[in-house]
Amino acid sequence: MSSARSSDGGGWRLGWRLGWRLVVGIVGVGLVAVLVATVALPRVAGATPYTVLTGSMQPDLPPGTLVVVRPVPAEDIGIGDVVTYQLASGRAAVVTHRVVAVSVDDHGGRTFLTRGDANGTPDAEPVRPVQVRGRLWYAVPYAGRASSLLTNDRRQVAVQAVAGALALYAAWMLTSAARDRRRQPVRSAERGRP
Repeated sequence: MSSARSSDGGGWRLGWRLGWRLVVGIVGVGLVAVLVATVALPRVAGATPYTVLTGSMQPDLPPGTLVVVRPVPAEDIGIGDVVTYQLASGRAAVVTHRVVAVSVDDHGGRTFLTRGDANGTPDAEPVRPVQVRGRLWYAVPYAGRASSLLTNDRRQVAVQAVAGALALYAAWMLTSAARDRRRQPVRSAERGRP
């Protein structure tokens, strides 16, 4: 009777440990996926992440969305493409809007008329190719909120902290698995006794 209780309690503990490991593992994989999508992949691909700050591109790109844009030749930008461009050439402020028309200026260069999806009218000034930072490659909902809270220095520290936490989690998993393997033969021998 007492052995039934101990085996039942042990099964519950084992199930709880496995469930906890599964949850932590899923969260860890999710964090790694977000870090890859928001930090590593853009760096490797030569892309740049930006955070959507206003509601002008709702519903597809609500505020807080992280948009990742890649540089493309002006000839490859067409109607319907979402581009991120500088408001004034050489300035840091950027806008992410959809191209609604492509035209040629007085000097024979291409210009783009843009508009936010939620805006009723196109933007006042046409966008020149020199202003375009890139075309939308992909977007990560809500990731821009966390990104906007962190400066470059803080972002680097956060990436290192998450990497360290994942390394500690991996070490903990290896240690607990080794400990469980060592205990397994002892439990089997105890059950075989009369």
